[in-house]
Amino acid sequence: MFTGIITAVGRIAEIQQLGSSSQHGIRITITCPTEYLTDVTLGDSIALNGACMTVTSFSVANGEFTIEMSAESLDKTSGWSVGAPLNLEKALRAHDRLGGHIVSGHVDGLGQVLSLEQRGESWELLVLAPPALARFIAYKGSITVNGVSLTVNLVRDVPEGCELSINLIPHTYQNTALHALTAGAKVNLEIDLIARYVERMLGQTTMPAAPAT
Repeated sequence: MFTGIITAVGRIAEIQQLGSSSQHGIRITITCPTEYLTDVTLGDSIALNGACMTVTSFSVANGEFTIEMSAESLDKTSGWSVGAPLNLEKALRAHDRLGGHIVSGHVDGLGQVLSLEQRGESWELLVLAPPALARFIAYKGSITVNGVSLTVNLVRDVPEGCELSINLIPHTYQNTALHALTAGAKVNLEIDLIARYVERMLGQTTMPAAPAT
């Protein structure tokens, strides 16, 4: 589990193909601040732009670690390229503060950046979410964009899905990779976990029948 509070910004240093077909995944080498890895062990979970991945190797001295991403994860995420900045978050520990909201690290869908423009001292991020996610997005509700826990300030249903406006304070803009977004870019979206369970409960009005004995 995660909270959507970014703890470092990394960068993709290398991408290696794990096979020649579309059923194969990739191995990604990520560089990060050296001190970020001092408490990391093999098998730890680190979210990359909101997608939970497993550390398969790391070097504290070199400030880098690797993850292996399956074909399924490649199909469900926004894309990965050498040199791209990444929002990083280590998995939540039981005694940590829940500074954002409960985040699973599973990408529910891809959004498209419509604009990122400065408004006073902050920036407005406008994202188009796909129709399948529209019912889970609410005014002043929580959403995760590329791993960052954010508050929806405006929501508007449109034929293409759902437009949501998010305010990025200077700290968020400067200390995450969101500042690198441009119009047309794809972003990983994760809906609020509570909204997911509410929808499930409202959608199933009767309890399933007990198995025959």
